Amino acid sequence: MAEVPGPFALGAANLGNLYAPMSDEQAHAVLEAAWDSGIRHFDTAPHYGLGLSERRLGAFLAGKPRAEFVVSTKAGRLLVPDPGGANRLDEANHFAVPAGHRRVWDFSADGVRRSLDDSLTRLGLDSVDILYLHDPEEHDLGPALASGLPALAALRDEGVVQAIGVGSKSVAALAAAARTGVVDLLMVAGRFTLLDQSALDDVLPECHARSIGVAVASVFNSGLLATPEPAGRYEYATAPPDVVDTAREIAGICAEFGVDLPTAALHFPLRDPAVRAVVAGAATPDEVRQNAARLTAAVPADLWTTLRDKGLIRT
Repeated sequence: MAEVPGPFALGAANLGNLYAPMSDEQAHAVLEAAWDSGIRHFDTAPHYGLGLSERRLGAFLAGKPRAEFVVSTKAGRLLVPDPGGANRLDEANHFAVPAGHRRVWDFSADGVRRSLDDSLTRLGLDSVDILYLHDPEEHDLGPALASGLPALAALRDEGVVQAIGVGSKSVAALAAAARTGVVDLLMVAGRFTLLDQSALDDVLPECHARSIGVAVASVFNSGLLATPEPAGRYEYATAPPDVVDTAREIAGICAEFGVDLPTAALHFPLRDPAVRAVVAGAATPDEVRQNAARLTAAVPADLWTTLRDKGLIRT
């Protein structure tokens, strides 16, 4: 199985123009800041900007020694040319890129192999280290796992990838994947955070029982926890008032312990022994450097005790 360099992986959705355009120069600067900060684990997907994230990441890594970094990408959505969409943006999926391709669900063995081949072409790599099925619950969970996981396992057995898993925000999908006993890793998106610990019910117990590693993505829940004073999106939409109130209460307690909210958000999941890394994106080099520095900060154990005693976290 691929070693997961931790504790910080750079999520590359922003490199695909998530929410707002980013120039190639800006994308390179974000990646350079990550590399200079010691980050060697990069997570991307065809979904992110209709391949733009993979192309930008590959262009940057072309100048780096292959043995020094780990790349994960995902399968399940094939990118098919759609000339009729070239004059509009992919706003329905939150990416500011021309919609000259469309996503087609395909979790078949042939589809998974084709997805990986296409990703390798965009990345300019001969291999990726980790391959996840991406959001199988958004298509048809049972059949997607039934065909997609054996396809991933075959790639692992052939040595084409080192580790396989499922990346999802659905605890049902993640728990079902864990129970198969096939996966090495799960990417748990937004379900083991300061605001949402639903992965504690079924997902993490299965991971502990089966020695499955976990990468926790969306630790800021799409942005609400990314700044010392809670602001921004929650789960890719406007944050509900009650969620904002909870985030502010957590932020206030963190401040009493001399810890800012994003630092607590980054550290929180790493307390679980199954968690190998947190995955966080960045739109600017400063955001990368700030988050890397936050992960070196000391967080008092009493902070977690206080949050738990007040019923704000479960563990």
